[in-house]
Amino acid sequence: MTDAANCTVSGGSPAQLPMVFPLEGLPARVRIHEVGPRDGLQNESAIVPVEVKAEFIRRLAAAGLTTVEATSFVHPKWVPQLADAEELYPRLDGLSGVRLPVLVPNARGLERALALEAREVAVFASATESFAHANLNRTVDGALEMFEPVVARAKREGLRVRGYLSMCFGDPWEGPVPVDQVVRVCRALAGMGCDELSLGDTIGVATPGHVHALLAALRTAGLPASGAVSPGTPASGPSAAGPTLAVHFHDTYGQALSNTLAALQNGVTTVDASAGGLGGCPYAKSATGNLATEDLVWMLNGLGIETGADLAALSATSLWMAERLGRPSPSRTVRALAGTASPLSSQEQ
Repeated sequence: MTDAANCTVSGGSPAQLPMVFPLEGLPARVRIHEVGPRDGLQNESAIVPVEVKAEFIRRLAAAGLTTVEATSFVHPKWVPQLADAEELYPRLDGLSGVRLPVLVPNARGLERALALEAREVAVFASATESFAHANLNRTVDGALEMFEPVVARAKREGLRVRGYLSMCFGDPWEGPVPVDQVVRVCRALAGMGCDELSLGDTIGVATPGHVHALLAALRTAGLPASGAVSPGTPASGPSAAGPTLAVHFHDTYGQALSNTLAALQNGVTTVDASAGGLGGCPYAKSATGNLATEDLVWMLNGLGIETGADLAALSATSLWMAERLGRPSPSRTVRALAGTASPLSSQEQ
């Protein structure tokens, strides 16, 4: 049995831990944007059965996650692991109170999402020319031109739109990415009407000072983390406010949590994470796994920041998925909790 509030697990795991010591200037609550079922599983070499994907999402929702990115409507040729999007999405009916965004790479992808009555979509841009060519076979500006009518149509249909931006902190082909280059593409996505921008450290090379610098530059450019428009600043999109900012860190060099803390200090309240640390990037081979949701929750619990997530249930879910993938979970928190007690929660059964 578990005590979710205190991460207490019967059988010997550390009760009442982590101890809570809040830091001034941090948000009271953080929304976790769970990307494991999409960004995590798309990088798997083997095809995960659709019924396993659906159960994975249901377990994540039961563990208290309110945003779970379900799948991608990309052409099966490019991401065969997610070729079952039309079969998967209807299986998620009945998940009340859970947002289920999907990735749409182009107008055709949006049509497929609309046919299944998806209410939130995401487009995927790049801050660098090399990655735009590798991922979308277009220039940066060519990709933005492709996305503009997609975003406009989605907004007309009443959908919420997220804009992912890859290579915000470094590129495997180009190396350092100038901050003003990232700001330019963010402003373009904001101008289209994106409701949220997710700043991606695709190859995991960011450090806290870099995170502070980018968020400060975006704030100066009229794109604060909260999306609020400062007095006298022209609105960046069709609404009176600009998009809110989220962060998406990979843990290649072990910096994902420290970078997340830097983002929180700059007002970010949405953090992308992947259950069990699943994922990477099929177009950037140096990219290792995403920030593990459990590692993020452990840190946020210790800071006294609300997430609504049940750490024990999350860990059990990641162990369950790891068994189906045939390998251990890379999440340090999952391994630590699994090593001190069994079961972690009734979901593990």
